[in-house]
Amino acid sequence: MRRNVFGAVACAAGLVGWSLTGGLEIPGRRHPLVQAGLAAALVAVTRAPLGLRPPALWRGMRTGLAAASAIVGGVALTTASPRVRAAMAGRDLPASAAAWLAVKIPMGTVWSEEAAYRAALGTMAADAFGPSPGRFLQAAAFGLSHIHDARATGQPVAGTVLATGVAGWVFARLLERSGSLAAPMLAHLAVNEVGAVAALIVQRRCGGQR
Repeated sequence: MRRNVFGAVACAAGLVGWSLTGGLEIPGRRHPLVQAGLAAALVAVTRAPLGLRPPALWRGMRTGLAAASAIVGGVALTTASPRVRAAMAGRDLPASAAAWLAVKIPMGTVWSEEAAYRAALGTMAADAFGPSPGRFLQAAAFGLSHIHDARATGQPVAGTVLATGVAGWVFARLLERSGSLAAPMLAHLAVNEVGAVAALIVQRRCGGQR
């Protein structure tokens, strides 16, 4: 049991520590395929179950698509707010929208974070502390892992950590409910992709009005 606790805490600390190196000039550090590969290696080392084969996969897809639909509707509603649109208009977006939407978000963000936090860390934390405390540990680590991103984009650090921590807790519940990583992946993908598309549309409209 002690070894399980040490491993879970060490994994959480390692993931948070790795996230804080985001501003360092480490070759390939931010490349989406590097991130995806490291997450896959962590899953292999921890032997975390992914549930990406039927019938768990079908349950995960149903649960994830239901969550994604709610997320798309929520983003559409918030985009109607002038304040939200102003924030989107001020975002620094990647030079290549296609690479951002097709590679960086799905592989570098969604797969890498879900595999590392929900699958690998979530499994270790649940084994060490039990389902509820384990879920809290991975959600806290997920929230803290966004400190660098918040600072880099000028977002409130405390608010970002809280919001992403809550998201991590919800994504973990989707995984537990369905037994498949497909569920949180689809929900996470909806959050990032819809937000990205909305920001691109807002900025293009703003540019066309100048």
